Amino acid sequence: MKQVLYFYMNGCPYCRQASGWLDELMREHPEYANIPLRRVEEREERAYANGFDYYLVPTFYVDGVKVHEGVATKSVVEAVLQKALS
Repeated sequence: MKQVLYFYMNGCPYCRQASGWLDELMREHPEYANIPLRRVEEREERAYANGFDYYLVPTFYVDGVKVHEGVATKSVVEAVLQKALS
């Protein structure tokens, strides 16, 4: 199982939507709940976030590799979680 890094910003409507899908998918699929997930609010953890190459939020990394950047759909969020399981 690989770690997921989820970069977001409070107040971002796309991030709020992606966060809701993360929570929903974890309730629907118990196997996702065991995935190590770190949520990083980029303004609160600016020094850490600056170490990663992305421009838009929400952004997802799986095992240190960027797998999605920008507006996400529920299916995109699920693909990120599936990638972390593989």
